[in-house]
Amino acid sequence: MSTFISLLRAVNLAGHKVISMDALRDLYAGIGLSHLRTYIQSGNVVFESPRDDLSELTRQIEAHIEQAFGFHVEVFIRRPADFLHILSNNPFLNDRHADPGKLYVTFLYQILSEETRSKLANPTGTTDEYALAAQEVYLYLPNGYAHTKLSNSFFEKKLGTCTTTRNWNTINALYRMAITA
Repeated sequence: MSTFISLLRAVNLAGHKVISMDALRDLYAGIGLSHLRTYIQSGNVVFESPRDDLSELTRQIEAHIEQAFGFHVEVFIRRPADFLHILSNNPFLNDRHADPGKLYVTFLYQILSEETRSKLANPTGTTDEYALAAQEVYLYLPNGYAHTKLSNSFFEKKLGTCTTTRNWNTINALYRMAITA
């Protein structure tokens, strides 16, 4: 059995795409996933699976969500080792010791080509910063996520892929959940 962390994009926001965490756990259990733990109401699930193919797991969960709830939701799946890499390589912590309360990670739905990556430029008129990694974007947002131009919409338009963002505390909590029984 392998452990995974899944992040659902844009559920339970302002009454849209509402999925209770109980219903989400039931859905995951119904497709043979086990040791299910959810974190807050934004669609974060730590689970175990006998299957190891991330693409197949993603497609399966997305299809079952659409079938059960009547709407499509992108599902981002990572391994605990991916989260450890994220936690260990945040340039805003490692290089500058930034306030963790101002740090976020935007997850990319797919790996980007170098051409696409090279097109990304910081919007003007902001003190917010980003650092692009393999399949994530590290964010330093001095005024918080609610006031940034570096939103999911910004990255989706510039990079042509779906995104979902979590704050640094959530990243840490999900990793701890994934490595403890």
